[in-house]
Amino acid sequence: MGADFVLHSATKYLNGHGDVIGGILVGKDGEEMQNIRMTVQKDVGGIMSPFDAWLVIRGLKTLHVRMDRHIANAKKVLSFLKEEPLVKKIYYPFDDAHPQVEIAKAQMKDGGGLISFEIEGGKKEAQAFMNALSLIKIAVSLGDAETLIQHPASMTHAVVPQTEREAMGITESLMRLSVGLEHTDDLIADLTKAFETVKPKLQEA
Repeated sequence: MGADFVLHSATKYLNGHGDVIGGILVGKDGEEMQNIRMTVQKDVGGIMSPFDAWLVIRGLKTLHVRMDRHIANAKKVLSFLKEEPLVKKIYYPFDDAHPQVEIAKAQMKDGGGLISFEIEGGKKEAQAFMNALSLIKIAVSLGDAETLIQHPASMTHAVVPQTEREAMGITESLMRLSVGLEHTDDLIADLTKAFETVKPKLQEA
């Protein structure tokens, strides 16, 4: 594809089971890669353990099958969210309503397993929504077999000043959902319960 280097987070979909922290840098063998080996590997010592490397290799064997399921599940959850009145905005690259959907389709085979969405209200309602979930876990990672949700404004991007977050589109009611491999009926039931929990709070406000 013309890239000199490709950097992967092996922690996410490559491993796929939430039990590894690692990264992979891929490039053509030559002077630049040798310089990286000599500085990062030799001097810094940031080298994956043999067992963690084995776990990633194991995960790669099922990557294509898992991604098919992640994507299929995400599309079903997306259809559910689009019908939910409390959802204000949805961000998914293969959603026909996404402003860059044509770019996504030109670059990607499919939309992946990540969905971001905003609900009515703000930080209080978003956190109440997440706390009402039971099957879906609150965690900042993605690509696990389990479905994970996080609130960027108070978790991954908490250190970013609010004005900068808002300029990036990270509002107080934005949540990021990494759709896992569970049965979609169970995921939708969990999300439905959480929306029902938040509705009375919004009516009071």
